[in-house]
Amino acid sequence: MTTAAVLDAARTRLRGAAREALGELVQPRRILGLGRAPRIVRCGGAWHLGVLLLTEDAVLATGEIVRAREEVRRGYTAESQRQRAALAGAARRGGFAEGEVVHLGWSVIDADAVDRGEVSGPIAARDGVASVRWSASGGYVPLETYLAERIDLLLHPPAGA
Repeated sequence: MTTAAVLDAARTRLRGAAREALGELVQPRRILGLGRAPRIVRCGGAWHLGVLLLTEDAVLATGEIVRAREEVRRGYTAESQRQRAALAGAARRGGFAEGEVVHLGWSVIDADAVDRGEVSGPIAARDGVASVRWSASGGYVPLETYLAERIDLLLHPPAGA
C-alpha cells in the first residue's frame, strides 16, 4: 500500500473529528517608522496525530504548539518561557480564541518521496513499508499502525484527558 493510500484511509476515518489550527508567524510592516507586534495568522486546520499533522491534502511534521492567550506582563525565570508567552500573545492578536491550540513551524512531508525510498520528515520507508519515527531517539513503527493508534486516541480519548 502506498503512503498516500495509508494517509487517505486515515482521512476517511477522521471525517467529523475535531481539527486544530495551523498558524504562521507574521511580522507586520512598519507604519510611520513604528514597528508593530508580530501576530500569528490562521492558515488552515489539521488533525493532530502525534508527530504528524494531517490535512485534507497534505501531511505535515509537527513543529511548535502554543495555546493562544492574552499577553500580560509577567516575570519569567527562563527566556524560553518568555518566548512561548510572546507566541501565545501573537496568536491571540492574530484572532485565535483564548485557549485555542495553534501549530507553528510545521513542515510539509513528501509522501511520494517516501514511496521512492527517501526520508521525508519523520516518515521513511523501512523494508518497503512506510514507517514513522515518533521520537528522535525512538525507532520506526509502521505508519499504518501508528495512525490507527493515534486516530483511536483522537476519536476515543481516555477518561480525564
